[in-house]
Amino acid sequence: MTLRGTNQESGRPYNRRIVLEAIRLNGPTTRGEIAKRVGLTVQTVSTIVRELEEQAYILSTREEPKGRGIPPSTLSINPEGGYTIGIHLTPLGIDAALVNLRGDIVERAMRKAPNVAPDDAFALIGELVTEMRATRAESRMLGAGMALPGPFGVESMSFVGPTTMSGWKNVDIRARLAEAAGLPAFIETDTASAALGEQLYGLGLQLSDYYYLYFGVGLGGTMVHEGAVMRGAWGNASEIGHIPAVLDGEPCPCGNRGCLERYLSLEAFNRRGVSEAEWVAEIAPIFRNAVRTIENLFDPQTIVLGGLAPLALIEQLVAANTDLPNSVAARSNRTQPRIVVASDCEQSVLRGAAALAVSGVLSPRFGQMFSTADEKGIAA
Repeated sequence: MTLRGTNQESGRPYNRRIVLEAIRLNGPTTRGEIAKRVGLTVQTVSTIVRELEEQAYILSTREEPKGRGIPPSTLSINPEGGYTIGIHLTPLGIDAALVNLRGDIVERAMRKAPNVAPDDAFALIGELVTEMRATRAESRMLGAGMALPGPFGVESMSFVGPTTMSGWKNVDIRARLAEAAGLPAFIETDTASAALGEQLYGLGLQLSDYYYLYFGVGLGGTMVHEGAVMRGAWGNASEIGHIPAVLDGEPCPCGNRGCLERYLSLEAFNRRGVSEAEWVAEIAPIFRNAVRTIENLFDPQTIVLGGLAPLALIEQLVAANTDLPNSVAARSNRTQPRIVVASDCEQSVLRGAAALAVSGVLSPRFGQMFSTADEKGIAA
């Protein structure tokens, strides 16, 4: 998908992000190529490029002349132009990564902290951030982004049960993160963060309409449409984990029975206490029905399965879905399988969380794709 710039003066910050995104996706590239891609004049692109070079966000190189005339300089992202910290908070513990401007994970650390309370969590986050900031120039640290389980703002689903962050109700997460990290802070659901990581650095570079199914301690989902996430009125759209999967099935902490994540999640797998192969065989029929439901609701190019679960388990789930039931996705002209493994299951959420903090630099549609969690009512 090619994003277009605007010639209105009020669109200058947007154009700046458009140009950076074009360089990230297509670099090394030239000013002329960027202008054609994003619909801006070469003069406008050159002005923006000059600013970005001065701030060290991009690098400019020029080849030796091979004939008459001077070849145009080529532009690429400067990976050391900035760093952010991505943090993933789950009921199992805290994972953190230092990510450069190109999206590479430079350092990573984890703290096991089951069902950690807010005060203890932010103390651990402060330690992790201090360790990672110590090796980088302070002037190049841009911010911190944190991903944590959703949904948010729904008491019976957000703070009750083994797949949620119990005890986190009414916590001003963004303010506490900013204080602990000493950096501008951003927060989002783990599902949306993983989808953002996939969109910026993975399969999203080839896909425009896909459903990201996040297999974590619980189960979540995000529909990405034309590169933008469908969020819903309160930021909780596609809460797939709480759709009914089994009539009069297992009781769920949300108050209903037979919710999908009671059968398809890491919590469900660990509770069952059988081998991976046995578990996959048991839940395969339920999973196939979930796939059919997602396809009929959203008509995606494909379903991308990723998340916190071990890669081997995710691969087994995808492999078990070769004989899928009929749905609107059963087309003869398909170019993608109906379900695929995410490009970077384990690290997409960290890279996505880090990208929240550089959204103003690298993601031109951030305001439409992902909103900061406090604007969506995460702190209930």
